[in-house]
Amino acid sequence: MPPQDLKTIMSHGLLSFPLTDFDADGNFNAKAYAERLEWLAPYGASALFAAGGTGEFFSLTGDEYPRIIQTAVETCKGKVPIIAGAGGPTRFAIQCAQAAEQAGAHGILLLPHYLTEASQEGLIAHVEAVCKSVNFGVIVYNRNVCRLTPDSLAMLAERCPNLIGFKDGIGDIELMMSIYLKMGDRFSYLGGLPTAEVYAAAYKALGTPVYSSAVFNFIPKTAMDFYHAVARDDHATQHRLLKQFFMPYLAIRNRSAGYAVSIVKAGAALVGHSAGPVRAPLTDLKPEEMAQLHALIQGLGPQ
Repeated sequence: MPPQDLKTIMSHGLLSFPLTDFDADGNFNAKAYAERLEWLAPYGASALFAAGGTGEFFSLTGDEYPRIIQTAVETCKGKVPIIAGAGGPTRFAIQCAQAAEQAGAHGILLLPHYLTEASQEGLIAHVEAVCKSVNFGVIVYNRNVCRLTPDSLAMLAERCPNLIGFKDGIGDIELMMSIYLKMGDRFSYLGGLPTAEVYAAAYKALGTPVYSSAVFNFIPKTAMDFYHAVARDDHATQHRLLKQFFMPYLAIRNRSAGYAVSIVKAGAALVGHSAGPVRAPLTDLKPEEMAQLHALIQGLGPQ
């Protein structure tokens, strides 16, 4: 897919990160993963991010990664575009990006590099190296140790024509507005804070109406309903769902570091689409937390 086509896809609709399925021993379960994608594909997401943050990219091996992307591409061909997660050390991120391109993915979301802090010069070199290693579109994820400035993004945009998207996972409104005002329509923009629904209306006002939904993994109908409410400026529906589900959901999610992923896997298990346990260093929800989440899901009705 040409980079500009990916940019068009990124410019509208709801996106989501499917969970990666593991069996009871913690190994990748390709059959269950394909079944998950087949279940989610008809609900109307504009694109799915395979092996992204919610897909536990950070815990995958180099051998598993190509299998996951290949499974996603083959399962969703003709149904929904697949954008692959890629990240970590520069050379590993390049390996992932090239494997995703070879598998037929439509582009990559470049997740933050690993562990160490870096200067703007170093971040530019990292992103540029990954972009120049592939021909398809790249979306950069501003989060954690990767915090690109507007000037750095402008430099990257000039050097890398296939850098077509920017995802914000920091939540610094001043920085986000500075980036949007400087870069304009050079990028497509994606809201990417955990449980993005809580911030969706605010980000729409900043010129970023598109976001990625983690809860789409287990309440896809509600996730789409909420997205459409944001698109229509239907504040009554937004406030009802925020009060009924999302704020109590956050209260559970915030009890432990790493629960932003764990609670999504818990939700999938509760609706009959288990993706298996999370991998260490993440931990699964406790029984009482599972019960509380189950009650919230039940209150939403059929999905």
